[in-house]
Amino acid sequence: MDVLGRQVLCDFWDAEGLDDEEKTRRALRQAVDAGGARLVEVAVHHFSPWGVSGVAVIAESHLAIHTWPERGYAAIDLFTCGTVDVDAMLDVLIDAYKPATVVKRLVERGAQPELELELQALD
Repeated sequence: MDVLGRQVLCDFWDAEGLDDEEKTRRALRQAVDAGGARLVEVAVHHFSPWGVSGVAVIAESHLAIHTWPERGYAAIDLFTCGTVDVDAMLDVLIDAYKPATVVKRLVERGAQPELELELQALD
């Protein structure tokens, strides 16, 4: 079945440097470069008292990170509708934040639901 995109969701546990806005900006840019994606824009915001959210808008979609330093946790969301090296992008983020545990899930997006295909066939 054809899909329009793939979304990789990662949880980083017991990670380091999660409250560092500049580290996040740098890691996003380096991840985009490593994956061979085309960077459009990077936006990073530091929350008070702690936590960072950052997104790299890429021509192929986006790479986002949201951190909870007080829990040692980061949520990573990489959505791509193009050909990029997702593993290389994640390796850069793992190297930057050094999580003790990484949980990774892949979701295929934009696949037409089976039911809709069946209804179209009836028309």
